[in-house]
Amino acid sequence: MGMTKSPVLVLNASYEPIAICAVKRAMTMLVNGIARVEESTNKLIYREMKVPSVIRLLRYRKVPVRRNMVSRKNILLRDRYTCQYCRQKLAPVRLTLDHVHPRSRGGQATWENLVASCHSCNRRKDDRTPEEAGMPLFHQPRMMSLHAARNLMRSMGEEDPLWRKYLYFD
Repeated sequence: MGMTKSPVLVLNASYEPIAICAVKRAMTMLVNGIARVEESTNKLIYREMKVPSVIRLLRYRKVPVRRNMVSRKNILLRDRYTCQYCRQKLAPVRLTLDHVHPRSRGGQATWENLVASCHSCNRRKDDRTPEEAGMPLFHQPRMMSLHAARNLMRSMGEEDPLWRKYLYFD
């Protein structure tokens, strides 16, 4: 995954974890004075500026309790950037969205019908269901609830030790 696409944990002004964004988006928030760096990696992004790992909003933002929208970003995040057929973890640009039940047969763009897929698996599956193609899904697709989104942040926090203290591990 490219440096500007790496995940950054976003905290509310109250230090509550509220989102995950890419480094590029985090840098925009930092430059615009919307957030500040709480934790950074040892990698340099520009001159002496280190790549942020955790940022905190300077003003409290009320986060409405709502269902997450179906979007490419949210599907890839839910599937942890992993092809749901061959189980390869890939950069977002190397993944597509696959309709489990093909669109040509009435499949909709819903949480339960979209999965992350690498280009070759998507081509191989073609206009068939996973069963017809002999390509079982790694995980059954589900809607990403607020609870699931928080669990996803926690599981990503296991991979980045800088996130741990903000995700209530210790």
